[in-house]
Formats: sequence, structure tokens, C-alpha cells
Amino acid sequence: MINFDCLNKTKEFNLTKMILIDTHTHLYSEEFTADIDEVIKRAEAAGIQKFYLPAIDSTATDAMLQLELRFPGRCVAMMGLHPCYVKENYREELKLVEEWLAKRKFAAVGEIGLDNYWDKTFAKEQVETFRLQIEWSIKYNLPIVIHTRNAMQETIEIVKEYVPKGAHGIFHCFSGSNESAQEIIKAGFYLGIGGILTYKKAGLAEVLEQIDLQHLVLETDAPYLTPVPFRGKRNESSYLKYVVEKLAEVKNVSVEEVAAVTTANAEKIFGV
Repeated sequence: MINFDCLNKTKEFNLTKMILIDTHTHLYSEEFTADIDEVIKRAEAAGIQKFYLPAIDSTATDAMLQLELRFPGRCVAMMGLHPCYVKENYREELKLVEEWLAKRKFAAVGEIGLDNYWDKTFAKEQVETFRLQIEWSIKYNLPIVIHTRNAMQETIEIVKEYVPKGAHGIFHCFSGSNESAQEIIKAGFYLGIGGILTYKKAGLAEVLEQIDLQHLVLETDAPYLTPVPFRGKRNESSYLKYVVEKLAEVKNVSVEEVAAVTTANAEKIFGV
């Protein structure tokens, strides 16, 4: 009889020998204040060597940049205004984003995009904000990291307009259809794959069966979207290994291949 527990332990052990990149993790959030050193250590023990930090709005900037200073070369900040934080003061927030982009180098403009899930009050302003930040990414030759929820096709159509001008990057937390995936890939963008892949009813595994690894990068979106078997608890970057294992199963390849290809993709996007 095959000892599946033994096989799983071997696969998990091998992950520690690999180089992985968490392309989207909010490690600066207050959920990690008490144990960030341990969180980083656990992640590094699982093979994660770099953590890309998406911006939200000005209230989180100091914490994000402080974490980058605390873990130089490992935690790398982005800059942008998240669509859910486009409110009455969005012009002031955008001014701060523009000032930061002019002041220093960031890994990407992100996370930016459209979100029609919670509130459509500022839907028009979200579009304006999204377009402006894409233009800044082109100006500074930076990738964009896109958040889209209940707005996939509109987001894709906007992005297509800017591809000829040099827009490139990642559709973070992808959970859409194969048709959407193909449009995104045709535009030259990558799909960010995280814990949703491990959810049985998400349908993402069936979509990714048809997508080559060359178009994928890995992420956790920690502390959110925790993968099985820890769903419902705080997510952290070390849990990326469960996404790797599931993706290897879906694609019928080794975890080593998943790690190698997705890491190379991330390095290409962020210019490492």
C-alpha cells in the first residue's frame, strides 16, 4: 500500500529547496504586527525569497515602506491607489501616488483596477483613477498589478487600450473564465494565482488545466484568501506552498517545474 502521508511530506520538504516569489502579499497590514519576523522566517523556510507588497492608500504607505526597510531586498513595495479606496478624496490620494512615483523606484503601480462588488458610488472615479495610474506606469516603465472584481470585461477592455503604449503586468487574484484568461494572455499580461485555486467550488482548476505555466505567477494576497487546509484562518506567505502543490496537480507536472517557471515569470515582470 502506498503511504500518501509520506509522499506529501516528501513533496513539502522539496519545496524548501526551491525559490518561490509571492507576487502579492499585504505583510505590512496590522494582522502581522505581532509576529512579522516569524511570518517571514516561516515563508523563507518554505522557499519564498521575495515578497511584493501592493499599496492600498496613503494610510498604509508608512507601514509598507517601513517593512521594506526592515527586510531590504526581500520585501519590495508597489505604489498605487486600490479601487476600493477611491472615495471623495481620491484626487488627493492620486496626488500622493504621483509624488511617490516621481520620488523613488517602485516594483509596480498597484494594486489598481476596478471593483464593483461592494459599492458602485465611485464607479466613474474608479475608471478615471485606473486610467491615470496606467498612464503613470507607462511613463515610468513599470508593470501594473490589477485588482478586478465584478468588472472583469470592463477592466480587460481598458487595459487593451494601453497595451500598444507599453502597459504590462499581472491580473492579480485571477478567478475568471477561460475566455477571460485567453484575452488577458493575448494582451501580454500574466495571471496571479493564489489560494482560490484550492477551493473546490471555485472552478479555477478547470480553467488552469487549459493555461500554460508560462502565463502564471504565484501569490497569497495574505492575510486574505487563505488556501485549503487553512481556509478561514489568517493567510501568510508560507502557505504559498499549498498553491504550488495544487497547481502541480492540476497541470500534472512536478512542484519543481511550477516553482521554476512561475519564479522566472515573476522575475521577468518585475525586472529582477
